[in-house]
Amino acid sequence: MTISIQHHPEKSCFQAIIDGHTCLIEYELEDNVMHIMHTLVPPEVGGRGIAAELTRFALDTASNNHWKVHPVCTYTVAYLKRHPEYTNIA
Repeated sequence: MTISIQHHPEKSCFQAIIDGHTCLIEYELEDNVMHIMHTLVPPEVGGRGIAAELTRFALDTASNNHWKVHPVCTYTVAYLKRHPEYTNIA
């Protein structure tokens, strides 16, 4: 699935609107470390891989900006375990 994701650094989030529902990842950036706090996908649009797309986008953004990632969100922790290609930033 490919979705349109926007990065809103002023709000410290990545966001996608799916069928009228806001899906997002919230983070805090501190000293070039992105602390991923929450991944939120409403149940109405769940089960479509949206959280994975948002997470991949967030991790790619961190990598492109040479940020390290500290996953606070349990979804992100699990995603990183399944995707060792991101071990260089976690």
